[in-house]
Amino acid sequence: MQAEDSQEHGPIHAASTSDHAAVQYYEIRVDGHLHTRWAAWFDGMTLTNSADGTTLLRGPIVDQAFLHGALQKLRDIGTPLISVTQVEPDGADPETRHVPASHLHETSTKP
Repeated sequence: MQAEDSQEHGPIHAASTSDHAAVQYYEIRVDGHLHTRWAAWFDGMTLTNSADGTTLLRGPIVDQAFLHGALQKLRDIGTPLISVTQVEPDGADPETRHVPASHLHETSTKP
């Protein structure tokens, strides 16, 4: 699947069920509450406003380009990123891969 150009601020489309094998699920937490009108931008992801003043976006991400597109959309609307976590579809996996926002732009020097 392909996301629309970020300059147009079109929706990000999730994978169809036929792409299920290649789909990864992510939780993206941002600072502040996103209004429900932004949900159309992140088609296939759920937006949940939390009592702690953050919003959790959760759903399928087809590939890294799609993930970067979603993160770019959040950046474009000025939403501070808190974390990105890869999760199992049911959210029950205790060994999720959590990446704090402060580490998203670091490069590793390890081989």
